[in-house]
Amino acid sequence: MNLSDLNIAISNTCNFDYCKVPSPKKVNFSSSNEISAFFNDADKEFSLLILENIVLKEDVLDKILSKNADFAVLYSEYYDNVNNYIPLCDYTEGSVRDDFDFGKCLIVNNRLAKEAVKTLDKEISLAGFYDFRLQMSVLGKIIKTENFYTLYNIENKDFETAHFAYCEPRNQNYQKEAEKVFTKFLKQINAYIQPVNSEVKDFDKIVNSYKTRLSVIIPVRNRKDTIQDAINSALSQKTNFQFNVIVVDNFSTDGTTEKIDEIKDGRLIHVVPTKKNLGIGGCWNLGVENENCGAFSVQLDSDDVYSNENVLQKISDKFMTEKCGVLIGSYRLTDFEMKPFSDFIIDHKEYTKENGANNALRVNGFGAPRCYLTTLIRIEKFKNFSYGEDYDLCLRLSRQYKLSRIFEVLYLCRRWGGNSDANLTPQKITENNTLKDTFRTEEIKVRKEK
Repeated sequence: MNLSDLNIAISNTCNFDYCKVPSPKKVNFSSSNEISAFFNDADKEFSLLILENIVLKEDVLDKILSKNADFAVLYSEYYDNVNNYIPLCDYTEGSVRDDFDFGKCLIVNNRLAKEAVKTLDKEISLAGFYDFRLQMSVLGKIIKTENFYTLYNIENKDFETAHFAYCEPRNQNYQKEAEKVFTKFLKQINAYIQPVNSEVKDFDKIVNSYKTRLSVIIPVRNRKDTIQDAINSALSQKTNFQFNVIVVDNFSTDGTTEKIDEIKDGRLIHVVPTKKNLGIGGCWNLGVENENCGAFSVQLDSDDVYSNENVLQKISDKFMTEKCGVLIGSYRLTDFEMKPFSDFIIDHKEYTKENGANNALRVNGFGAPRCYLTTLIRIEKFKNFSYGEDYDLCLRLSRQYKLSRIFEVLYLCRRWGGNSDANLTPQKITENNTLKDTFRTEEIKVRKEK
């Protein structure tokens, strides 16, 4: 098969001179109308969608298409122009986040595409490609195949900026469109649920059964440079109730243990696991099961601090007013010295009472600090992972219990070289995203059965 045997669409952001393909059509892939027009006019069996400047391996295309007869979309991992291999996630039922990376070029089955565009929302001008690929996933298989192109040039993208783009005010119009098309999709696959907004049954009775109102849970391993900042941030809180700080010290070897022991305060509970196979999720379970744990369990990572001395009081007051199972605040990204990286905050306003439990499947997180009614975590429990374990738990809890939010900065998330998510390789990012896609797959299957 030659390139002339394909309909070819090139993103309106590409440079035609680099791609060197015959008779390309310029398409704005953000627009449902432009996507629909392209496929309605398509007269070949397959189309090639070029999203960025690439160099095709033409001799591979025929081989790929002969091996993959039954597909809706084919995509592949690729090499950049300095020969770095860029891995991508396999597409699964849980690959529904709107920033799923398909690479820079796709092969599309035109017969199915013509059916898909019939269902596109013609008012969508920003999330058109998201709508299109969700509809294609309903109609057929989306398959990762062998590499068939190389990226021509590299645009340096800041991972943090890209990762939190959905929280930026300038992107809110896109977010609204993406939520609209995703909600339509969930209803199509029977995974849409009615959000739970009722109070947790016997909430006051549950809270009053605990001797302590609230516990700050800090899992830690080898954070000697930050652990005292975190602990002191918690201990300096001003409240009208009793609280404590449970630090689960996961066999630190760098002096962290000694730093914890230097702090003399009866409210500090230093826990060392008996097992050496615990991830962050396992450490959380250990902290929550501790006999001293309070009615509310509140997150504080060992790198981070609360934004002021009134955070725990605000959290408790909100819990008592809302009588919810989960409460999540907002945070600001800062450097090690707590200087903000940007003006906008990570507030996850896409999580609404009306649709939050559905929309949460579309993005990669819930926010921070994450605060739980302890009894619920003792039932549901964290999975024993060190990435995504909080996202997974919140997905499960949001399906069953009321989740409330505080849309003001309660938390400073410090980014520095020692972070576990600092300077991630493409391989590690793919591994992390695959794990979260696995959690989404599990959750979607449960929701389909409801």
